[in-house]
Amino acid sequence: MISMYKKIDRKAIRAKKHYRVRRYISGTENRPRLAVYRSNKHIFAQLIDDVAAVTLASACSQDAPFKGESGGNKEAAKKVGRLLAERAIAKGLKQVVFDRGGLVYHGRVAALAEGAREGGLEF
Repeated sequence: MISMYKKIDRKAIRAKKHYRVRRYISGTENRPRLAVYRSNKHIFAQLIDDVAAVTLASACSQDAPFKGESGGNKEAAKKVGRLLAERAIAKGLKQVVFDRGGLVYHGRVAALAEGAREGGLEF
């Protein structure tokens, strides 16, 4: 029997949402874009200057301070946000534009944003 239902390509849907948002969100040298990527096991965040196409700072749950810990939970995401904020403030960056990458602002993505705010970033 042939199924009437099509399989949903969630990666394509997320990419389409991200592309749609990126038409309006762009990072500059003074106010970089905080880009978030979430995998099943880890979470990654970067501060990107889109004008010069340069990554100014980055943090992920695979960095040295997180060795031996789980990277796929909200506590780890919050720590990654704080670590990114520390690295950004060390480079003189305080304001950012948040780019959730087509992901829902919930769970680990929201925890990362909360940790970055606690660390001193403004967005």
